Amino acid sequence: MRKKTASPYLSWRERIKKFFNPIPESKKELIDLLRYVQKQELFSPDALAMIEGALQVSDLQVRDIMIPRAQMVVLEINASPETLTKTVAESGHSRFPVISENRDDVQGIFLAKDLLDYYAKDEEDHRFDMRDVMRPAIFIPESKRLNVLLREFRSSRNHMALVVDEYGGVAGLVTIEDVIEQIVGDIDDEHDVDDQVYITPRENGSHLVWALTPIEEFNEYFKTKFEDDEFDTIGGLLMREFGHLPKRAESLVLDGFHFEVMRANGRRIHLLKVKAVDNMETG
Repeated sequence: MRKKTASPYLSWRERIKKFFNPIPESKKELIDLLRYVQKQELFSPDALAMIEGALQVSDLQVRDIMIPRAQMVVLEINASPETLTKTVAESGHSRFPVISENRDDVQGIFLAKDLLDYYAKDEEDHRFDMRDVMRPAIFIPESKRLNVLLREFRSSRNHMALVVDEYGGVAGLVTIEDVIEQIVGDIDDEHDVDDQVYITPRENGSHLVWALTPIEEFNEYFKTKFEDDEFDTIGGLLMREFGHLPKRAESLVLDGFHFEVMRANGRRIHLLKVKAVDNMETG
C-alpha cells in the first residue's frame, strides 16, 4: 500500500494548526511560531518585536541592562544650585543619585525639576538645601528579574533604582525607561537630539552628534573623508571601529577626532560627543 505523504501546499491555517498540535513546549518554539505567523502578515513586525521583548524581559536580570557605577551621573549633596544646573544641563537627565562622600554613599534621588522651585523663589528666600527636596533612594540586587522590577516600578511609582552587588556596594543604576526599552525598543525623550538637527556645536569647542547622522553630512560639516560604502551613519562606522557595542563614556580617536559615547543602550549608540584632537587640551 502506498504511503500517504503530507501535501507540501498546506494553507496558513493548516500550518498554524500543525504548529499548535502539539502546543509549543518551549519559549523558543513559541517564538518560532510567532515569527512564522508574522510572515503571513497577520500582525506587524513591530508587534512581533514587542511580543519578543515582553517574553525576553522575564529572562533578563537587572545586571544585564543597568548603567554601570562608573558611568552614573551623580550629584553631590552639598553642591551649589549653579553646579547642579550645569550638571543637569550637560547630561540631559531628569533624575540623579545624590551622594555624600563616594558613590557607595547614596543619600537619595534628586529630580531636575526641583531646581525650578529654587529659581522661582524671591531673593529674600533664596536658600537651597538638597536634603529638603531629594527623594528616598530605592536599592535592588543585581539579580532581580526585569519583569519583577517593572511591576515594582509601576506599583511604587518610582522611576529609578540603585543596583547593589553582593557586598552591598553600588554597582550601577536602572530606570523604568531602561526596562520598557527592552520591550518596545528605543524611546526618545525630550532631551534627545532632534533627528533633523544631527550636529549641535557647544561652547567648549565640542559637538553633540546624533549617531544616526549620515556619514556624508558628517564629512561635509567636519571636512572629513570617512567612507560611506559600508555604513550609512556615523554610529555604524564607530561600531566597526570599537569592535563591539560601546557603553556610555567609552571613547576612541579616529582620523584626528575624539569620539565619546554620551548615550547608548544594549541595542545601539544614540548620542556622541565629538571634538578635534587639537582642541582636547582647551575643552
